[in-house]
This record gives sequence, structure tokens and C-alpha cells, in this order.
Amino acid sequence: MTPQAANAGRDKTCPGADRMARDGWLAAHKWLILRRLSQSVFLAVFLTGPLWGVWITKGTLAASMTLGVLPLTDPLMALQSLLAGHVMEVSGLIGAALVVGVYALVGGRSYCGWVCPVNVLTDFAAWVRTRLGWKDAYPLDRRLRLLILAGVLAASAVTGTIAWEAVNPVTMLHRGLVTGSLFTFGAALSVTVAVLLFDLGVVSRGWCGHLCPVGVFYALIGAKGLIRVSAVNRAACDNCMDCFAVCPERQVITPALRGAKNGVGPIILSRDCSNCGRCIDVCAKDVFIFSTRFHDGAGVAAREPRDHVLQGEKKL
Repeated sequence: MTPQAANAGRDKTCPGADRMARDGWLAAHKWLILRRLSQSVFLAVFLTGPLWGVWITKGTLAASMTLGVLPLTDPLMALQSLLAGHVMEVSGLIGAALVVGVYALVGGRSYCGWVCPVNVLTDFAAWVRTRLGWKDAYPLDRRLRLLILAGVLAASAVTGTIAWEAVNPVTMLHRGLVTGSLFTFGAALSVTVAVLLFDLGVVSRGWCGHLCPVGVFYALIGAKGLIRVSAVNRAACDNCMDCFAVCPERQVITPALRGAKNGVGPIILSRDCSNCGRCIDVCAKDVFIFSTRFHDGAGVAAREPRDHVLQGEKKL
């Protein structure tokens, strides 16, 4: 049976089904589970104080102090503050520099996949759309987020305020979860519903992939980040399209996966990749691995991909 014939009868609403049939549900969701644990930990360190009086981290994702010694500041908020003419404390500047350093190393969009609580909502909306087979109602240009980022910075400079923080869904949701006050919880609930409905009713990954200035700002910071996904076994790809179905930035896959004939290496070098690992999870051909931008994992490529279950066929 050819790959094309095998894929013709596949259930497109359940990407990763062949990986689950071969290795089980846990293996097909390993990186997703680890990301949810990471997001939960980042939230939990803020909640121990309000809930139990044990203050590990005070503040929000916009600005925080951990154990009284480690300041962390959202660099986008810091830049807005400087453009607005504010004088920042040294600890705030140090915190912004630390965050920039970390995401410049690991890849800026890792913040979106491994830290941001809004990602849980947008992933859920994308899952619902996939299961129901919904198509995008209104296509949006992904470059729109760059225009929004420029507008945010300009607004801060003109108004003398940290403009984006007044409407930032990430900060509002995080503040609502951490403080628990009626007002902040109501604002968090409103923004949660708005983002969820937008992603469900307008375009898949609409908020994170098309509008959010925070994500694209971190993408610019980590454009040359070290940690990358590599399509090291791309020769084994049978065009099942599962990786494209689960990827929040599916346009980043094509050059690495299908660029061999054009001399393009297997490493996903796009700044938009969030290092979420979902392509690794769902691929039953073991095409993808985590690697670095300097090493494509060619030593791994020499092995044959485990192929106990062929795409679209029953286990033999």
C-alpha cells in the first residue's frame, strides 16, 4: 500500500492516532504533558503565598520577585516603560535582562509553549476545531502581530503609559488567578472567554499565532536561540500531515521537512517555532527530535525509525 493510499482513509480529526496505536497514549502526549506541568509550576509558585502564606514568588508574569532575591521582568513591559519615560528600578532592569538572556538562549517562543497560561486555552480551542473538522472563518495574516507590537510601543511612547498592560490577556488572566479578587477574577474570566471564542469562531490559533504582540516580541528575542526541533528522519515522512495538524505555527515545518531537494537542512530555524514538541509526540515515523541549531542530530538519522505500525494500517 502506498503512503498516499494509506493516508486517504485516515481520520484527520485525530492526529497522532498511529503513534498512540504503536506506543500508547502517554508516548503520544509526552511533551504536551511536560508543558502542562511546566505551566502549572509557573502558576503554582505565585499561588503558594495567597493560598497558604508561603511566598515563593510575589507579583505576576509581568514583574515578580522570587524568594526575595530573584527579580524577573517581562522585557516587553520594561521596554514600554522606558519608551514612556519612566525611571525603572535597577532590580526591574536586571530582571528584564535575565529574561532576555534566558529566552535568547532557549528560543523566545518557548515562553508561549512552556510558560504562558493563555496557551492552554488556545491549545484547547485548536483541539476542539480539529475534532470537529472546522475550517477558519476569516484568514488572518500572521504579520499582523508585528504591526500590533509596533502600535503597542508607539502608544507607550506617545501616551507615557505601559499601554499594553491595560489590555494584556496574559497579565489579566494571571493576575486574576493569583489575586483572586472579584474584579480581577471577573476581568480574567472575560478575557478568557473572549480569547477562547475568537480562536473557536474566527481562526485557529488566532490569538497566539496572529495577534499577540508578546509572543512575537519573544520570538524576536529568541530568533537565534539554541534549542531547536530537527526533522532528522525526514526521509521517512509519509505525508500523513499529523505534525501540521498539531503545530501552532505550521508554516515553520515545511522548510525543514521538505527542503532536502533544495539544500535546506532539517533544523526548524524559524523564530516562530515555540518548541512545543507536539510534532515529536504525534509522529509515528520518528521524524522529529529536539536538537540544537548547531547540530541537526545526523547521528540519530542513521537509525531506522520504529515502524511497527504503518500509517493507516493495522498493527501486524
